[in-house]
Amino acid sequence: MALDIDRYAHIESQLQTWDPRYKIFSLFLFIIIVALLKTLPLAVVALFLALTLLKLAQLPLYFVSQGLKWVVLFLLPFLLILPLSHPGDAAFRIFGLGFAWEGFRLAIIIIIKAISIVITSYAIFGTARFDVSMIALRHLKCPTVFVQMLLFTYRYLFVFMDEMKRMDTAMKARGFIKKADRATLTILGNFVGTLLVRSFERTERIYKAMLSKGYQGELHSLVVFQSNTADLQKMGVTLIITALLIGLDLGGPFSTAEQNWF
Repeated sequence: MALDIDRYAHIESQLQTWDPRYKIFSLFLFIIIVALLKTLPLAVVALFLALTLLKLAQLPLYFVSQGLKWVVLFLLPFLLILPLSHPGDAAFRIFGLGFAWEGFRLAIIIIIKAISIVITSYAIFGTARFDVSMIALRHLKCPTVFVQMLLFTYRYLFVFMDEMKRMDTAMKARGFIKKADRATLTILGNFVGTLLVRSFERTERIYKAMLSKGYQGELHSLVVFQSNTADLQKMGVTLIITALLIGLDLGGPFSTAEQNWF
């Protein structure tokens, strides 16, 4: 799974050149509306729009698929759980449980919407440096504490992973071999405990270092945002498409078609 979501932020594309403030605001509204969609045809349209964003961002499919596969694996059981637990009329029975097509439709909608949201998230945070995206959030009046928590979590996640690799290498150098026994579980438990203690100690050192350099709850940056007409046009098109999605969903022209499918 790729942790460095902004590894392709240097690519010159329609989304990378979009002012991060307008991009986050517009696409976050799009994500909210996608999450609220209730009809399958519009969920498919949302997925198509998300894939279009991915195409415009020029992000490699293999890069996005690394994070997307875990979401799909998590949601696949819904295709069985929801049809068997939905209170609607059962089309047939599996192991004594009624299988409702309405529950199956609901599961498909959830999966499609989740995939669309993840792809759109990649389009948001994969097309700008992560620190720049966090600064853009501050310009959008997102709480300072929340932004700093995201920034520090992302930054020191890599430090945490490097520490794990060093400790794992040291254990292997001393002849440790993982086995399915109690001794291995004890060693791995000590491994996790040591890692947490080291992380806590590192956190204290970092915080004291920040205080010594004048940290008072605000992070200062030299990043200056400059918007132009193209940024406003992109935001306008995105908001219009988003409004059409929610309008069509509330208007219900696709509900009848769905009933015919299921």
